Amino acid sequence: MDAAISSVYGCSTEAVDPYRGRLLHVIDGYRTAFGRTDEIELFSAPGRTELGGNHTDHQHGNVLAASVNLDIVSCAAPNDSMVIRIQSEGYPADEVDLTDLTPHPEETNRTAALIRGVAAAAHKRGFEIKGFDAYMTSNVLSGSGLSSSAAYETIIGVMINRFFCGGELTAIDIAKIGQYAENIYFGKPCGLMDQMASSVGGIVAIDFQNEAEPKVQRISYDMHASEHSLCIIDTGGDHAELTSDYAAIPREMGEVAAAFGKTVLRDVPEADFVRSIPSLRRQLGDRAVLRAMHFFAENRRAVAEKEALEMGNFERFRQLVRRSGRSSAMYLQNVYTGVNPEHQDMSIALALAETILEGRGAVRVHGGGFAGTIQAFVPNDMVPYFKATIEAALGKDMCHILTIRPAGGVVLMTE
Repeated sequence: MDAAISSVYGCSTEAVDPYRGRLLHVIDGYRTAFGRTDEIELFSAPGRTELGGNHTDHQHGNVLAASVNLDIVSCAAPNDSMVIRIQSEGYPADEVDLTDLTPHPEETNRTAALIRGVAAAAHKRGFEIKGFDAYMTSNVLSGSGLSSSAAYETIIGVMINRFFCGGELTAIDIAKIGQYAENIYFGKPCGLMDQMASSVGGIVAIDFQNEAEPKVQRISYDMHASEHSLCIIDTGGDHAELTSDYAAIPREMGEVAAAFGKTVLRDVPEADFVRSIPSLRRQLGDRAVLRAMHFFAENRRAVAEKEALEMGNFERFRQLVRRSGRSSAMYLQNVYTGVNPEHQDMSIALALAETILEGRGAVRVHGGGFAGTIQAFVPNDMVPYFKATIEAALGKDMCHILTIRPAGGVVLMTE
């Protein structure tokens, strides 16, 4: 077990104790929940962090992302029925009858929708999906911008692939299945970046120009060599009623693309867009134009960030991260919602982090934005002070110091 843990999480064999403890705990949870002592298997799917390409994926752009050392772990086994039974620690159990794989409106925004959607997508690919029992626990913080939903979709996909698909689904297939479940069954419009980062794992550069067959490149870079730590700061914002804010970004970018007869901005020549700014402002308003401007620059930045890491040039990467943060705040405008402008948790967190760092490191908007998290690359010698100062202002345990793990969704071990 220890060797598998070290390989998946990228930790030394001396540092496996917390991971081993979680796995033993999930085995006990499975046996208590289902009263079974038969052969079991252990699975893991990580949360993800977006390193570059803020809101570029849904416009078929470039992104840079990575899996992190927070994950969902599961103990599971087939149950010889047509019902998937999942007990997530701390939550009511889900039971999904596989004899009906159509979307259920009453399951919208619930985990049952993701289970049914992943099973339906695998079934559409020609596989006979049957029931299984699973007990899960997660330390991927909900609402943290680390995409607990993508991790959940990925682990469901990995288990189904193991039990019923003969391992034929690739990591990219599992990511696409997860996106399908979230879009069609769960009811949330999203791109493919979150699922891809969780499923593939490590640092990945993804080009979505051909969304059906995205180009995925693993990037070999040891973040430890940068002498910076990756920190995710929970701003404490209220996530309620933000779906329309998130949805407005791809909608407005799509409206700009439609003005050129295109579906996504990736297909619009930037020079044509710039020449058309006066008419686009009259037709669509300034915010849509600014968001399109962000896309074109951020799409280039994501490629440049990938190249910087490939060359081992962290200083270049750091400068690009800072530019990404400014662009998201000024042009993409996903720092706070216009419905409640008096509440600007992310703006406060960004300003505080920049004040603490005093030009060192880098800070940016992380993920969807509006009320979520920010990302900081903090020089190692500043980490204790940075964490203490952030949490003195925002609250205890709001600053999470993470590492990038080398593996995506995996079968951890069999018994």
